[in-house]
Amino acid sequence: MNPLKRQILLITVIAAAIMELIDTSIVNVALNYMSGNLGATLEDISWVITSYGIANVIIIPMTSFLTNNLGRRNYYIGSIILFTICSFMCGNAGNIWELVSFRFLQGLGGGALLSVSATVVYELFPKEKQATASALFGIGVFIGPTIGPTLGGFITENYSWPWIFYINLPIGILAAVSCYFLLFESKTRTAAKKIDWIGIALLAAGVGSLQVVLERGQTDDWFSAGYIIFLTITAAISLVSFVIRELTIENPLVNLKIMRHRSLSISAVLTFITGMGLYTSIYLTPVVAQRLLGFTPTQSGELLLPGSIIAVFALMVSGKLLQKGVSAALIAFVGFICFIYFNWAMSRINLESPGADISINLIFRAIGMALLTVPLSTLAISSLEVKDIAQGTALNNMMRQLGGSFGISIINTYVARRVVSHRTDLLAHVTPDNPDTIARLNAYTGNFQQKGFSFFDAQHKALELLERVVIKQSSFSSYLDAFFLMGLFFAIVLPLLFIVAKRDKSKPVVIPSSDH
Repeated sequence: MNPLKRQILLITVIAAAIMELIDTSIVNVALNYMSGNLGATLEDISWVITSYGIANVIIIPMTSFLTNNLGRRNYYIGSIILFTICSFMCGNAGNIWELVSFRFLQGLGGGALLSVSATVVYELFPKEKQATASALFGIGVFIGPTIGPTLGGFITENYSWPWIFYINLPIGILAAVSCYFLLFESKTRTAAKKIDWIGIALLAAGVGSLQVVLERGQTDDWFSAGYIIFLTITAAISLVSFVIRELTIENPLVNLKIMRHRSLSISAVLTFITGMGLYTSIYLTPVVAQRLLGFTPTQSGELLLPGSIIAVFALMVSGKLLQKGVSAALIAFVGFICFIYFNWAMSRINLESPGADISINLIFRAIGMALLTVPLSTLAISSLEVKDIAQGTALNNMMRQLGGSFGISIINTYVARRVVSHRTDLLAHVTPDNPDTIARLNAYTGNFQQKGFSFFDAQHKALELLERVVIKQSSFSSYLDAFFLMGLFFAIVLPLLFIVAKRDKSKPVVIPSSDH
């Protein structure tokens, strides 16, 4: 392949991966608009995010299997087409569940855009520049979900929410055409003699059921709901059966045996937590900014922009450091510290905190994630044989998406519980004999009287306003708790880096470059 075609293909697959990852977060700042337009509750509209994540988690570990059996070129181009068509259908959805359905199908198409793109990028670089390849792809992995809220906020305010899906159409069409002419078939393709349909069914049932339990458990009082009990049992049986089956059959859907490599298994755990941090921080920040601090969607997205720009340089630096032999575990350690600080700082903001303070906190998040993305990907596949790298990459990517999907569900549940706790604590101080309460009620009542309300109407409205203040403060405190909890998760898994560091030889990942 000549240099020009190589560069065009490189730009194409990275653009496709960024497009897929942008769609994991671009809807976050538009949820309020969607719920109003489609007549859905905020709980139901959250399925627009969750359904996409579930589909990603199901399809990503199957990527290697599907690539081998369908051919990388066919599977990749077909996935781009599916993703693009479903993007159009999402924009045309007439109700919430139609939108959720097409988002799920869009996520199935998007799975290949992440894993296959990563493999193609690696193959386009010679072995001595694999760290550079990691950094380039890492830019897409990080920047995609980070600029999503900024882009989504701008589009939602200036146009309408369907356009957050329509913008995929020209990119998808160009990517499909480019790959039709330039994408080469993998030399290592080895089609399985038998399709593991049972494995596919078990994986889909297990992950799908578990995600529904996490997403709806809090809303429906967990195990007091019959369907939650049923889905919990289904998830447990399906996932255990899936693991047993994949470890014992001759042609597994997912080669779980490669998890025996300590570097991959530990990196998978760290990547899971990183995914939780990456996606929950992007989810929590716009929610806090818009619902509680009064930011517009565009302003909420702009909070993330400075960090996104700095992250590009941090990603390139991490790639250069890896290439020069600096320990991947050491770089990742610094990344964890930065992200722990970000969560601690966010847990200490207040309702009067200016956007500049939040934006500075988000810069630490961006640097932390930039220093985690490339090193963890490098550690994950550093000890694998060449034939297992595609499967290892897919598993590691799956853990990132799984962490993000589960993280949002876990955080929603945690926030809901903390709201109840904080509200109870606040109401204990809102009593008729509390001087502060009396003073505030009198002030509210006086303000309403000045606006022309009678004393009794003004007093009634003052009580309603006080209730809203309690709810707002309870919600705000709960979101701050969520940031702290996420930082705690990062701190708990940090010691795992010292284990994997003993095996870290600080060498670039070696993947044969393509002769095409």
